[in-house]
Amino acid sequence: MEINKLIEIVKKKISREIVLQEINVEDKSFLHKSHKNNSPNKFHIKIIIISNELKSKKRIDSTKKIYKILENELKNYIHSIQLSIN
Repeated sequence: MEINKLIEIVKKKISREIVLQEINVEDKSFLHKSHKNNSPNKFHIKIIIISNELKSKKRIDSTKKIYKILENELKNYIHSIQLSIN
């Protein structure tokens, strides 16, 4: 999968399940190119979410919800997520 396609999928899936004020997804794969287990087919992404819904939950619950939404992508296309919830 191409990174821009993955970013669009991530945005759509999260937006469908969570009330958001804003979402931004960035490709951070370049930071991990030299890592031993780096794979060109798996990406490192940073997700920045502004959501009153998530902010009202415990951090662990918000994180679990996002990981559940992205379960398929995590299994197949995402190696790592950096998550910021505001």
